Amino acid sequence: MKKNIWVLACAGVFSTNAAAIEFMGSDWKGEGEFGYVSTSGNTDTTNLKARLGLINERDMWRHSAMLEALNASDNDVTTAERYAATWQTDYKFAEFDYIFGRIHYETDKFSGYDYRISETIGYGRRVIHRDDMTLDLEAGPGARQSKLDNGDSENEVIIRLAGRYAWQITEQSRFTQDLAFDIGEDATITKSVTALQASIVGNLSMKLSYTVENVSDVPPGVKKTDTQTAATLVYSF
Repeated sequence: MKKNIWVLACAGVFSTNAAAIEFMGSDWKGEGEFGYVSTSGNTDTTNLKARLGLINERDMWRHSAMLEALNASDNDVTTAERYAATWQTDYKFAEFDYIFGRIHYETDKFSGYDYRISETIGYGRRVIHRDDMTLDLEAGPGARQSKLDNGDSENEVIIRLAGRYAWQITEQSRFTQDLAFDIGEDATITKSVTALQASIVGNLSMKLSYTVENVSDVPPGVKKTDTQTAATLVYSF
């Protein structure tokens, strides 16, 4: 029953956001990403990953949003459950330079934290700008609020350093590398996402990704590093 609820919920998220995009107008573009694997018999496992990314690009402004969900279970025991949402607005004051404001929320059942929220502002620049290749670098200060599972709270100043590299290998294939450091007084969070995406037909493509996230200081009994390997279908609109 849980599996069906998850699939229906993700389908509802995508259909609702598709309707919202149509309402907002054609200036919004995005990708819906979905991966689902279920096995039964000697082993009963379920793995589900869903992601929705939206972007609105104008002459001086760029708005982007991301919603993400991850769930895994083994013999009806949940082994991973994570939700995240990000909003970023960029003001492009020059051809390759911009000022950004970003807010990020995430909750991870197995991280030792009930939730984390961060807000950052800063400067970004596109240092590589080619038809087939781009590299954006960002840096700026911010703050992070965290609530631990035991009820304690942490509030800290952070510095964010981030980069996104994209290489259009061929018309049908694309490689991306995202790397970010949120350096705080209590902990530094490092996240790397490496992905290769290949077109299947029309707006549908296949994506292979590898994610590594490291938290320098974690609650007792929690591992500092999480990794995730995923194969998903992506629909661009």
